[in-house]
Amino acid sequence: MVLNYIWIGFFLIGFLVAVFRVAGYYFRDFFLEQFNLVFTIADRDVFSAIVQSTFDMAKSSVEISIYLIGVMALWLGIMKIGEKGGAVNALSRLMNPFFSRIFPGIPANHPAMGSIMMNFSANMLGLDNAATPLGLKAMRELQEVNPDPARASDAQIMFLVLNTSSLTLIPISILAMRMANGAKVPTDVFIPMILATYFSTMAGLIFVSIRQRINLFNKVILSYLAGITVLMGGIIWYLSRLPQPMMASRTGFAGNFLLFAIIIIFLVLGIRKRINLYETFIEGAKEGFEVAVKIIPYLVAMLVAVGVFRASGSLDFLIGGVGGFFALFGMDTRFVDALPVAFMKPLSGSGARGVMVEIMQHFGADSFAGRLACIMQGSTETTFYTVAVYYGAVNIRNTRYTIPGGLLADLAGVVAAIFIAYLFFGKG
Repeated sequence: MVLNYIWIGFFLIGFLVAVFRVAGYYFRDFFLEQFNLVFTIADRDVFSAIVQSTFDMAKSSVEISIYLIGVMALWLGIMKIGEKGGAVNALSRLMNPFFSRIFPGIPANHPAMGSIMMNFSANMLGLDNAATPLGLKAMRELQEVNPDPARASDAQIMFLVLNTSSLTLIPISILAMRMANGAKVPTDVFIPMILATYFSTMAGLIFVSIRQRINLFNKVILSYLAGITVLMGGIIWYLSRLPQPMMASRTGFAGNFLLFAIIIIFLVLGIRKRINLYETFIEGAKEGFEVAVKIIPYLVAMLVAVGVFRASGSLDFLIGGVGGFFALFGMDTRFVDALPVAFMKPLSGSGARGVMVEIMQHFGADSFAGRLACIMQGSTETTFYTVAVYYGAVNIRNTRYTIPGGLLADLAGVVAAIFIAYLFFGKG
């Protein structure tokens, strides 16, 4: 229901803002004299931009789906081998003490546990191409134990909110973009980014745990969280001591090596159990094709709505309003220049990435806004896109409190990113 209201809101707000811009153009002298507002030909032609955006976003939706067909077929084929080879069960047993407490609705040793673990691992390594198909597989397995197929279960909500919190340990793509845009030390945002995404994940976990009455002070949960914190601290400590070129090369090598090592391990385990690897892969790949095709309508619906909201100028009005509000209190408003990333990221990953690059090019990669934009990009996730794709794959219509939870995690990541950026780079 929430997603329905948000989807309608994108169109209605976009329409009202566009009408205001057109009226502003035809009465531009009045607005300039009375309110010092300037309207241009772009405001007059805003409806042309909106209509063009609907076609562009519809095309992008299908292009994304076509891309996903190949990726989904590949990784669900590999996962099918991992299931029959026993690798997924081994992962389930490893994380079962922790997952059984934050996902109490999943039966013991259910294959969804292994898929969730694989998805989280791919996200932490920054392997987006692998994370999405693994996440979709986890959603399908969670749907098998969902008592109401049209309504998101507690386990699915926890999984989606943790996904949208974007816990990433190796944000290699962002570091590469900083390097490409002339940053003197591209990795200077690495530690701030890890800290921000950590706060985002914890906020999502706490919110959902409160709603689902999960006791986070359980000894097992606390021990796992402490272990994850120590692991993160160790990785941050190790990588922060490396020279920039070495850090970039080692993080890139680690991610790709671990990804391919997973494939080899699955194959070896399959050979050990004497299963037909080729036929097993084909079986899983067929499932991936079906899922990728099924999500096309959901992608079209969400991306077109986002495109209308952006093309209408609503996002620009929102950012300008936030900047004006904080300026009233005499606060340092340098962070406002990076807010387009924060507002765009829950709506569109590619859009946020483009805005981040645009900010670095306009203000400089080593400017406060340029660094903050990168930290924000790495601390939040495409909440609406993720919800639309993951729930669309299993035909869930009632998302319950998934979006509020995801947006709260996004907000925590953005706020943390701002404070951390001022702490690390605010004096410059």
